[in-house]
Amino acid sequence: MKNTPRNLSVQILNRVEEGRAFAQPLLDAYLSKNTLANTQDRGLLTQLVYGTLRFRICLDWIIREVYSGNFESMEPGIRNILRVALYQIMFTDRVPAYAATDEAVKMTKKMYPGRSNLVNAILRNAARKMDAIQYPLFDEDPLLHISVVHSHPLWIVKMWAEQLGVEDTLALCKSNNEIPPFAIRANSLKSTRSNLIRMLENCDCGAVPSRYSPDGIVLSNLPAPVGQMPLYEEGYMQIQDEASQLISPLLDPKPGEMVLDVCAGAGVKTTHMAELMQNSGRIVAMDINRKKIEISRVLARRLGATIIEPIVHDATKDSQNDLREKFDRVLVDVPCSGMGTLRRNPEIKWNVTPEDMKKFPPLQKEILNHSASYLKKGGTMVYGTCTISSAENEEVVREFLSTHPDFEYAHPTAFVTDMLDRHGMFRTFPHLHGTDGFFGVVLKRMRS
Repeated sequence: MKNTPRNLSVQILNRVEEGRAFAQPLLDAYLSKNTLANTQDRGLLTQLVYGTLRFRICLDWIIREVYSGNFESMEPGIRNILRVALYQIMFTDRVPAYAATDEAVKMTKKMYPGRSNLVNAILRNAARKMDAIQYPLFDEDPLLHISVVHSHPLWIVKMWAEQLGVEDTLALCKSNNEIPPFAIRANSLKSTRSNLIRMLENCDCGAVPSRYSPDGIVLSNLPAPVGQMPLYEEGYMQIQDEASQLISPLLDPKPGEMVLDVCAGAGVKTTHMAELMQNSGRIVAMDINRKKIEISRVLARRLGATIIEPIVHDATKDSQNDLREKFDRVLVDVPCSGMGTLRRNPEIKWNVTPEDMKKFPPLQKEILNHSASYLKKGGTMVYGTCTISSAENEEVVREFLSTHPDFEYAHPTAFVTDMLDRHGMFRTFPHLHGTDGFFGVVLKRMRS
């Protein structure tokens, strides 16, 4: 079967659903192989994958309304063929209903012989009844309305409504379904932000300064993948959401200091800290995943950050090295549910369960407790996540402080005030700041 954006999108969606995989690496794999040579087709593939993931509950609601059989027993691949076709009918103006239906039927004949009549009947029925389909009314059941119309699992909507209120939850879910801005970080070891913007003008990227991060740039036009641009390959910039760019300045590392990045991952924040330190001092970058450590080495070389020392270590265990109380600053950017990144990773809505959410806080508390032992007296530690779940954020910090009397809240200096609460806790939200949802808090270890 010839590769098209539609059948490739179904293949990716099948793997996301069956393997709880992330869409971006799968999408990147297809795009990097030049499976689709046409730029328009590559763009359409990206749109179909992310659009279908963003609006899955709404699409499934329509299928259930027009299908008399058992939706849950339908093969996942058939569901995804229907979802992709309905997404085109509902949310794109370039594909007529008959064309989307015809493509879906052809695809089904190739991928699932004997099921094409079912797909044809459901899509034609949906197109005919689209305007008559009834959705839950906001005035009668606001949480169910938000869940269906704005396509978030009801348990997530209820969780956020308890934390934020109904109106903010509605605004947040709407914002999560928008395409996020494409942000990069200027590498201050090689250039300034203003100079990089001038260089990007030659690439016709629509580069403008970001609103909050002093190192951030937003690109409104991407003629080619950023990773293939010479300025990227030469280390002048790094892809990073603007909210993520604010975590390292929250720690505020200084030149010459000893800094520990406890869950360093691929090293995006680690290299940012090296830039803030003017590549002077020492950063130990710790992660349990050896593959990520190797990726971080490559990133550090590309950006010219030579003060980073990557080590493989489980952050839930005591260090085998003599690192206790050796660091001026410690970044504890813990594994989390990722609920603040649903604009970029909509599959998280479908992959993370309420049971999964209960697993994160104990892990986060364990990592934070061990991380505290690395910090010098008088030193500064930042606990950060890319989630907006209070159980993973302030509740973890409050429990830590209740068992560590030698630590206290510290208010960040020279920081964006509308992102801080009265304790100085840092929070961003897609619907309020136009960034991913991040959390961070500065903790100071007292000298005595």
